[in-house]
Amino acid sequence: MRYRIEVSYDGTDFSGWQRQAGMRTVQEELETALLPLSPGGAPVVVNGSGRTDAGVHARAQVAHFDLEREIAPNSLRRALNDRLPPDVRVIRARPADPDFDARRSAHAKEYRYFVWNAETENPLRRRYSAHVSRAIDTDAMRAAAARFVGEKDFAAFCANPQRPVESTVRRVFWVEVEGRAPEISIRVAGNGFLYKMVRSIAGFLIAVGTGKEKPEAVTEVLESKIRTARVESAPARGLVLWQVWYGAERGVESDEALFPTFAR
Repeated sequence: MRYRIEVSYDGTDFSGWQRQAGMRTVQEELETALLPLSPGGAPVVVNGSGRTDAGVHARAQVAHFDLEREIAPNSLRRALNDRLPPDVRVIRARPADPDFDARRSAHAKEYRYFVWNAETENPLRRRYSAHVSRAIDTDAMRAAAARFVGEKDFAAFCANPQRPVESTVRRVFWVEVEGRAPEISIRVAGNGFLYKMVRSIAGFLIAVGTGKEKPEAVTEVLESKIRTARVESAPARGLVLWQVWYGAERGVESDEALFPTFAR
């Protein structure tokens, strides 16, 4: 049986999603929790919709795995949560089609980046938002955000992933700046993201908001296609993988069909 789960986690004490030798990861915690449920204790590989970096959180990360037995979805969810540490929870579980793939079947993802904008940092927000003490101009941020939307080459807004990347072109459906000081959020949705791309977008928007950069600089940097120190990645703690969409669930089978659904 193939199962699909949605997972929420506080990424503070994790070295990211993907299993790494000697490091605590979300994938490893899930696979360890699944061992007692697998006949004969056979290893179970949990495949996520994408990799989140160390310190990045998730509201609804999607993953799939194959299990050599059938378990009712609610029983599976409860059994996993009984075995998982408190900073990881399976919020939904259900059977999936044999060809469902959490990463390859995904058509869009939304991330949200949270900023606490005040002279004094709020200790209750410290684990889940970046602290910016300088005043932020959200109107300037919104003007800059609009320049990221569309199908563009984001080479200047990604970090070196230490692995081959076929293309640095991605389609961004929207970048929205919401709220006002002290609580500001940045919503970014697209058909896929490069390594540290969302944190780089957030970092540059913060630079615009604090007056370090102008809104039109977004286009200038994008067109350069070169990553420089001018683009800083915002801290990991402010980033949350918010949701993942699958086209077949909406009756569409391609990004082209999905794009009008998300266009704003």
